[in-house]
Amino acid sequence: MSSQAAFTAALLDIRQPCPEGLCSANGADPASRFAVYRNNVQGSLINALADAYPVVRQLVGDEFFRAMAAIHVQTSAPHSPLMSGYGADLADFIEGFEPASSLPYLADVARLERLRTVAYHAADAHPLGHEQIAAALADPQSLDGLCITLHPSTHLLDSAFAVVAIWAAHQTNVTLAEIDPNLGQCALVLRNGLEVEVFALDRGAFTFIRNVHNGQPLGQALACAPTFDIAQTLALLISHGAITRLHHDKVLP
Repeated sequence: MSSQAAFTAALLDIRQPCPEGLCSANGADPASRFAVYRNNVQGSLINALADAYPVVRQLVGDEFFRAMAAIHVQTSAPHSPLMSGYGADLADFIEGFEPASSLPYLADVARLERLRTVAYHAADAHPLGHEQIAAALADPQSLDGLCITLHPSTHLLDSAFAVVAIWAAHQTNVTLAEIDPNLGQCALVLRNGLEVEVFALDRGAFTFIRNVHNGQPLGQALACAPTFDIAQTLALLISHGAITRLHHDKVLP
């Protein structure tokens, strides 16, 4: 192991001793100085997770969250100086974290919060105007091959739990006692201007948007989705600036 790798490993794992070869310019004990530095680094990473997952933190309480995050930090080093990317794997960690098993929906709430962060930092794209969209949808003969490009911030989550309702309850005065967490929900996450929005979708609308997002033309996306209100779904996408391009699928001879 290189000296740099050893330093990094010791920085994240409090069980490891101070790396060999360190010295202090003012003559202070290197082990003591390293311990302070390690504590500051780990504290900063824990704070970054707390800021990125506020609803998860509220669900388990600050003390539990910080203890859980401290364990996660020891096995998950940042891969970029951009801290917005840190904690992307927290949901998977929570899923296997036995002390959190009494809240089976916690991992999916973390996934929803992560998608909100990703959506916030997604690339910009100008939504199409209502007139352009209306003109493209006005010709019924061309609809089957029409492809819809959605805003780069658009993300979907299919959960066995009521993740949208649980997340929304922490933005309002609704209590968790009013929510059945075992009622699965499909979520749409997108950025409208500077605001990241979250919507609950029925199964048909979720499948349709997923199909469109995966490049299926309109006719195919509709045919592969369960029954849903297509007009309402398109109105949702249009009114929140989610449609950025319309083009016709090219059929090769």
